[in-house]
Amino acid sequence: MNRRDVLRVGLFGGLGGLGVAPPEDLSRDRWRFDPGICVSDASRPALAEVADAKAPEVSGSAGLTRYVDPLPIPPVLRRTDAKSAILELRMEVFRHQAHRDLAPVEMWGYGAMWPGPTLEVRRGEPLLVNWVNALPMRHLLPVDRTIHGAEKPYPEVRTVVHVHGAQVLPGSDGYPDAWISAQGETGAYYQEGPSVYPNDQAATMLWYHDHAVGATRLNIYAGLAGLYLIRDAKEEALNLPSGRFEVPLLIQDRMFSADGSLLYPRAKGGTHPEWIQEFFGDVICVNGKVMPYLKVEPRRYRFRLVNGCNSRFLQMKLVATDGQGGPSGTSSDVPGVFQIGTDAGLLPAPVRLPYLILSPGERADIVLDFSGYAGQAMAWKNDAPAPYPRGGEVVPEDVILFSVSLPLSGKDTSSLPEHLLPYTGLNPLEAVRERVLALTETERQKDGYTEIGLLGQQHWSDPVSEDPKAGSMEIWSFANATEDAHPVHIHLVRFQVINRQPFDVATYKRTGRLILTGRPLPPEGNERPAWKDTVKTYPGYVTRVIQRFDLPQGTHSSPGEQFLYVWHCHMLEHEDNEMMRPYWVIG
Repeated sequence: MNRRDVLRVGLFGGLGGLGVAPPEDLSRDRWRFDPGICVSDASRPALAEVADAKAPEVSGSAGLTRYVDPLPIPPVLRRTDAKSAILELRMEVFRHQAHRDLAPVEMWGYGAMWPGPTLEVRRGEPLLVNWVNALPMRHLLPVDRTIHGAEKPYPEVRTVVHVHGAQVLPGSDGYPDAWISAQGETGAYYQEGPSVYPNDQAATMLWYHDHAVGATRLNIYAGLAGLYLIRDAKEEALNLPSGRFEVPLLIQDRMFSADGSLLYPRAKGGTHPEWIQEFFGDVICVNGKVMPYLKVEPRRYRFRLVNGCNSRFLQMKLVATDGQGGPSGTSSDVPGVFQIGTDAGLLPAPVRLPYLILSPGERADIVLDFSGYAGQAMAWKNDAPAPYPRGGEVVPEDVILFSVSLPLSGKDTSSLPEHLLPYTGLNPLEAVRERVLALTETERQKDGYTEIGLLGQQHWSDPVSEDPKAGSMEIWSFANATEDAHPVHIHLVRFQVINRQPFDVATYKRTGRLILTGRPLPPEGNERPAWKDTVKTYPGYVTRVIQRFDLPQGTHSSPGEQFLYVWHCHMLEHEDNEMMRPYWVIG
C-alpha cells in the first residue's frame, strides 16, 4: 500500500472544527478533509453522594453561563474517488475548551478532537479504516479493576471502535474483546488490519465510538466519539436542506471541575470501588461545547441528532426564549418539529412531534423551518427524569439555543416532502421463533444501589444462547423487570418495533413465567413504521422487535459457520458491568 493511500488524520491534532485547512501535501490522497464551520457570533444515591478520587469533588460546571459559545461543526472527511483507499484515524491526547469560562484541558479524541471528524460515505462504496490507539498507558479517569474485562493484568487503556448501526462482518464490528493498547497488547478477539465498512445500507446517520470491554463508559466520556453519514441518490432526490443548512448535533452530558478538567465521579460506598450505576452530568454539551448557540437564517434546516450520553435519556421540547435562553412567548412562537428519520434511515413520511425522546444511542433526523421567525430565539430544553422515567438525579435543562439572526443568504429552495421513502414492514407471521429475553438488576438490599445488571439472566462470559440462522427472521421480546428504562442495541441488524405490553414483574422475577397484564400498545409515533437499531424498553413492559439476521451483502459462509456479534443495554455504565451478551449468526 502506497503511503499516499493513507490519510493520517492524527497529523491535524487540535483542529477541532476551527476551520483550519489541511497540509497541502495531503491533497494527493483520495480523501478530502473539509474544514468544519465554527459559527460565529428516589432510591438511588443522589449526585451529592459521589466523589472522584482524581479530581476536585465539587463540580465547576453547574453555574456556567448558558449559550455564550457558538456551536462547532465537526470537520468532514469524504472520499474523492471510488478507488480503494485506507483512512488512518488516530486516537490521541489533545486539549479542549468546552466553555468560554473553562480552561482548555486534556481530553482524548479521534483525530485529536471532540467529537472526532464526521466520516461521510456513499452507499455501496466501501470504507477501510485503520483505527490507531496512540493514547497513554494511564487513563484520564478512575478505572475499576473489579469490572469484568478490566481486571489486572489487562492494560488500563484499551480501545476498539464500533460504528454503531453499521452492517459489517464481525472482525470490523468492534467486538468488546477485540481491543488493542497503545503498546500493542491485544484482546482475545483482536484482528489485525483495517476495519472494512461496505456501506451497503440506506442513507442514514450512524456514529462511531469506543467499545472496549469494561472501559466503554470511560473512553467515550474522555471524548472518543464521532459521526458517520451514509448518503445515497434516493435521499438526495428529496431536496432536503443540505450543505451548511444540515447540522449534526452530538449531544452528551458532562461534568467539569473548576479547572475545566473532566470530572467523572465514583461512588462512596458503592458496590464496586470506582464504578457508578449510571452517570448523570450537570451540563449538556453539543458537539463538545457546553450549552452552545447557533445563529440561523429564516429558512429550513435539517438537524441530525444523536444521544451520545452515557446514561441520560433526553426529552426535548422546542420553546421560545429571549436571547439568553429565558422564557419568552408561547408554544405557538416556535416552528413545528418534524422528524424525517430514525436510527437506520428515513421514515416513509414526516412525523410532527410535540417533544422528542431519545435514549442513549438513538438518533433522530429533524427538520425545523425558521421562516417567519426572523429576530426571534428558541431553545431545545430537556426535562427527562434521570434515571428515566423514575428520576432522583440532576436534570440539566439547557441544550442548545437557536438565534434566527442571520440574513437570508438566498432563496430557500429546499423542501419537506409529504412522502419520503417507501416502507416495507416485516411480517411477524414469518418469524421462525420468538425469544423472551429478560432485563434484570440485582440491587443492594440496604439502599437499592445496583450491584449488577443482566440480560437473559446471564453474564458476558457465559456461553452464547442466542443463535439465529443467517437470513432468518426472529422476534426478540425484551422483558424489562427493572425500575428503569433501558435502551437495547442489537449489532449487525436493523429491526422494527412491533409493540409493548405490560406484564407481571413480581411473578416473572419469582418464577420466570411471563404473565401479560394488559393489551399490547402500538409503537410510538416516530417508531411506526420505522427502521431502528436501538429501542427504548420501559420498566414493567415487554418490548417486541422483529429483525432479519442478514449478513453483509456478498458474505460467503459455510454451513454451521458462526459469526459473532453482541447485543446490549446502551447505558454505558450498564454495558460495562455485564448488561451485554454475545450472539451468533449461524451460516
